[in-house]
Amino acid sequence: MFHRRPYALNQLSDNASASLARLSAIEGFSRALLVGIVPLVAFEILGSKERVSLVYLMAAILTVMVTLNISTLERILKRRRVVTLGGLFLIAAATFLFMQNSTLLSLGIGLRSAAASLFSVCLSLYIMDYIGKREFTRNESLRMQYAGIAWLVGPYLGITLYDKYAEFAPFLLSATAAFAMLTYFWYLHFSDDKVVIKAKSTAANPWKSVVRYSSQKRLRIAYGITLSRSCFWVVLFVYGPIYVIESGLPAWVAGLLLSGISALLFLSPVVRYFADKYGTRQVLIVGLIITGSSLIALGLIGTAQPIGIVFWVFGALGGVLLDVLGNIPFMRSVRPRERLAMTAVFSTWREGSELLTPALVSLVLLFAPFYFVYYILAIMHFMAAVKASYLPARL
Repeated sequence: MFHRRPYALNQLSDNASASLARLSAIEGFSRALLVGIVPLVAFEILGSKERVSLVYLMAAILTVMVTLNISTLERILKRRRVVTLGGLFLIAAATFLFMQNSTLLSLGIGLRSAAASLFSVCLSLYIMDYIGKREFTRNESLRMQYAGIAWLVGPYLGITLYDKYAEFAPFLLSATAAFAMLTYFWYLHFSDDKVVIKAKSTAANPWKSVVRYSSQKRLRIAYGITLSRSCFWVVLFVYGPIYVIESGLPAWVAGLLLSGISALLFLSPVVRYFADKYGTRQVLIVGLIITGSSLIALGLIGTAQPIGIVFWVFGALGGVLLDVLGNIPFMRSVRPRERLAMTAVFSTWREGSELLTPALVSLVLLFAPFYFVYYILAIMHFMAAVKASYLPARL
């Protein structure tokens, strides 16, 4: 049975989804500007992929603790202030990363990731509180189109500004975009036609929430899908720019790669069409197989080669299918009364991937070449595809 829409939704304009999508795009643009710069700066300061992995691992530990306690933060601060805290984290992260200090590097990466987590959880809760279940696919498709603009422009612009003009420019622009996001958020909150309304969910003990989440099969499958997807993006956005440099190509190619694959988000309406026609489950399985196959190809290539960029792009195509639809199994399976508690647990897929991926890289590099990581992640995607087949056929 579909959860009945709250009456407050009737107070929203027809552009509610678009307003939330614009809010998400502005926040995404702030992060996209630095997404290609951060791993290159870390690689330059630290000197090896092993040390880069360790820094990202430490940052992810900080972030996962923040994410699991979002329900507590919301109870103390209220949801609108949690969003505000996320924006302030983005501004602080841009500042710390600009300093290019090895001590502040991990803190800057951690705050940036924590900001994304805080915003993602709160946005998901607003969507589930005030947008009907039948409209989740439409809303996510629209959100990905807006995100496509941010991530198409951001990575290439950021690296170009950093590499050819002024090093401080992308960091300043990132902080400015974070401030713009906060300004727009509070405008939505105070405007007559409110999109961001009072929270309807209630807080819960984070550790009990983990146990409760783990007991629900569909939620476990939803987590596995999003975790696999996110591990691919971590490998691409952290080690992809390093891959470009190691293959002998200039730094601007790394920015072009990250912006180019982000353009695939404009295929969101096509993904939505196939999901409506064939079912979300089937499209998710195809996306996982595409991404897993691309990782196998990268493993077969071995050490970084220019031809490997083709398979990064191919894998990103599967990643976009997962981006558009990856949250749908969770949103349609979670019980309304458990939304806040379960969303806080579900949203640790970001931190989970940022913990798992660098830890995996560090472990593999002790015994084997880096490209063995691709094989392990490919197996993870294929296993997630098998698990996804247990979801309802017309999810």
